[in-house]
Amino acid sequence: MAVTVQDINKLRQMTGVGMMDCKKALVENDGDFDKAISYLRERGQKLAAKRADRAANEGVVLSKVSDDKTFAAVIMINCETDFVGKNEAFVAFVQSVLDTAVAAKAKTIEEVNALEIEGTKVETLVLDQLAKIGEKITLSEYKVVEGGMVYSYIHPGNRMASIIAMNKAGFDEAGKNMTMQVVSMRPTALSKESVPQNVIDEELKVNVEKSKQELVDKAVNAALKKAGINPAHVDSEEHMESNKSKGWITDEDIAKAKEIMATVGEEKRASLDENMILNIAKGRVEKFFKENTLLSQEYFADNKQNVQGYLKAQDAELTVTAFARLELGA
Repeated sequence: MAVTVQDINKLRQMTGVGMMDCKKALVENDGDFDKAISYLRERGQKLAAKRADRAANEGVVLSKVSDDKTFAAVIMINCETDFVGKNEAFVAFVQSVLDTAVAAKAKTIEEVNALEIEGTKVETLVLDQLAKIGEKITLSEYKVVEGGMVYSYIHPGNRMASIIAMNKAGFDEAGKNMTMQVVSMRPTALSKESVPQNVIDEELKVNVEKSKQELVDKAVNAALKKAGINPAHVDSEEHMESNKSKGWITDEDIAKAKEIMATVGEEKRASLDENMILNIAKGRVEKFFKENTLLSQEYFADNKQNVQGYLKAQDAELTVTAFARLELGA
């Protein structure tokens, strides 16, 4: 049947889909608006299947606090291009999903997808966005915190945001500063005590091997230099062949270098002081905690104190109890 421009425009206003697609949907469904909308959603599902293997690394990251200030959420909805990620309508869509999620105090992606906005499930609305935009759209991340007082921060550009919970109210400036600390310094855990023991053990193991290898390499490089060979010229088989072709080293140099690396390396490894190595590794693990746990990090606005010290200066009992952070491409 013939459809009018008014009908096409009405469907476009209802769905946000392009004029030609709206016209086709109405024509295919004899002007029935409900069927046309279902048709467009089925098209969105087919597009989603076709674009399932596409990378969706752009998008929007937003955060928000509930009206009672005890619940906060941060959300990431991805798309394929920066152009779409910066589109005002797409940002508004992400904001509407977050508003609904925070109002309902949803705690998981599954709960968010099941929520309804004007009678339609979020999961379906995401598909509608795909049909409208023509890019892969995914609700990929959603995190929450709860506490005596919560705060949120969105970095300009909507590419990263944070939420934090504190144990006491009345410290709004400190709360805001903590959200900015989380965004800028990228902590991975709240405190040393909150890091699982298996992570600590693995970090120690890695640093023991790293410390051993550094001492072995130092001894080998010293022996190579003593033999008149530049360590940088023989640090891999590829470099050896490349540097030989340039005339920088000879076959004799390569043979001598390999012998030195084997013998000196073996001798040095056998003579290493295991207790010294363990202490070096433990020091590096402590540095890991200092750099990666929020309360032990240097306070971003004053590197003469750590975060815990900054909070204690505000109130002896004040602390952060939870945080979450999302960043596009992280």
